[in-house]
Amino acid sequence: MTATLQPAPTPAKPRAVRRRTAPGAVRHGKRTKVLVITGLAFFVIYSLAPVWWLLVAATKSQNDLYTSDGLWFSRIHLGENLRQLFTYQDGIFLRWMWNTVYYGVVGTAGMTLICVACGYGLAMYEFRGRGVLMGCIIGSFLVPSALLTIPSFLLYSDLQLIDTPYAIILPGFFNAFSVYLAKVYAEGAIPPELLEAARIDGAGEYRIFFQIGVRLMSTGAATIFLLGFVASWNNFFGPLIFLRSQEKWTVMLGLYSWLKVKMDTSTDLTGMVVVGSIVSLLPMVVLMISLQRFWRSGITLGSLK
Repeated sequence: MTATLQPAPTPAKPRAVRRRTAPGAVRHGKRTKVLVITGLAFFVIYSLAPVWWLLVAATKSQNDLYTSDGLWFSRIHLGENLRQLFTYQDGIFLRWMWNTVYYGVVGTAGMTLICVACGYGLAMYEFRGRGVLMGCIIGSFLVPSALLTIPSFLLYSDLQLIDTPYAIILPGFFNAFSVYLAKVYAEGAIPPELLEAARIDGAGEYRIFFQIGVRLMSTGAATIFLLGFVASWNNFFGPLIFLRSQEKWTVMLGLYSWLKVKMDTSTDLTGMVVVGSIVSLLPMVVLMISLQRFWRSGITLGSLK
């Protein structure tokens, strides 16, 4: 009697399980998406509407600025408006632009170096009183800058710095928030083991900071520089208090003085103020574009880690 081999039964394939989504969840997801898109659209309109009005108004003549539609173009007079802007009062607007760039670049560069060094030291070194010092830095955020106006004015008067560029540049060297930002960034960007390896190889602390620390903190330094430069560019209260000569004014103070002319006399310089506001935005755009490579390299470095 011979035994016959029966083939093993083929296991049945499991049925694909279909996930059913409740109709209420689908409606909830679509409703959330519509609300988010609507909110973003309103935010974009709210942010770009003043810029659009400024661009449109800069192309109009003085008469069309008051009589035509404020949100659409009329006759184009942009070239004539620019010519008036750059030739009025022997080109004083270009002088104001140069002053603002000079104050901003020198003051912000010094502030970036000092704040990056302070943040690096607070993050990488252990010393007595570090917590108290950090608490004082954070506590200084609560002090309004307007409270320091009178003491600063009296100090600068004793030092004979009133109506000099140093009255605008020197205060820009110190920024508590930038120190805090540099400390937080250094703690995440610089491995302590790398610094120990450099010390074992015989590198000094200054060399470690400038050749290792500064390079690893380049993205944070670029952010600090951008924030500081924008704050310096838009600074109005400081130049108003500490500067007297018109040739030393910043562009913001100069444009304000042109608006004030309309109140004091019958001369209306609103058109030039609008065009000057557009021109004053260009350095911000150039700076933002030129610093993009630092943020791009910082994001790539973080992904490699």
